[in-house]
Amino acid sequence: MSLKSNLIKLVIKLTPNVLIIWVSNIVLKGIAELTQFNFDIDERKVYVQIRLYGEADTIEVTLDDFAVFNDGDSYRFIIHHANSDRPWLNNILSRIIGKAWKIPALPAFAAQLELVAEVFKAKPVVLEQID
Repeated sequence: MSLKSNLIKLVIKLTPNVLIIWVSNIVLKGIAELTQFNFDIDERKVYVQIRLYGEADTIEVTLDDFAVFNDGDSYRFIIHHANSDRPWLNNILSRIIGKAWKIPALPAFAAQLELVAEVFKAKPVVLEQID
């Protein structure tokens, strides 16, 4: 792993969740309020609790095991597991998990996409020995 990707991972780990919630709530003002956020880059796990504007209850979403990879022609993003506390949202998530979504090729950002793919590369598959 390169020095740049290690530095990015360190910055992500050291960024306080309170700062992420504060900035997100500025961006989402009038749409939603982010109430909780947790991102574990090593485990590739994201937990979000959000309240839609005008709603009393929060919605919880967990994304597990996601990656960005190069398939030769382009970069792709994949989520292997996702769930929510809402059945309707679980139905939506079931349609997008396990599919490799193509990231549009932008020549000006080729180096950045390569770095993102290195930071969020797929976890190696662990083969279990069968006796």
